[in-house]
Amino acid sequence: QVQLVESGGGLVQAGGSLRLSCVASGAIFSASFISWYRQSPGKQRDLVAAISSSGRTNYADSVKGRFTISRDNAKNTVYLEMNSLRPEDTAVYYCKLPAYGTEYWGKGTLVTVSS
Repeated sequence: QVQLVESGGGLVQAGGSLRLSCVASGAIFSASFISWYRQSPGKQRDLVAAISSSGRTNYADSVKGRFTISRDNAKNTVYLEMNSLRPEDTAVYYCKLPAYGTEYWGKGTLVTVSS
């Protein structure tokens, strides 16, 4: 069974930084395409960033230049480095990994950015 566990969220002031981690188990991590999503109260869950097995990345326009996604296959972990945080970045952040014909999600980690 695939499991994803996010961590690293917290309360930060605007302009600050956080690094989120997502540890995966039960899948062939090195071959996996992994994404970070976020969801604010009353809003849909939106893609933030994604990284392919080869390391190719893509970002939502709203986070380009501020967020960086990376992966460490030896640790089965994907990271989201978030800099210059804004109040509108406040959300629960989730990682997603498709495997065995199913999309697996973690339970999320809350990021709160105060103004």
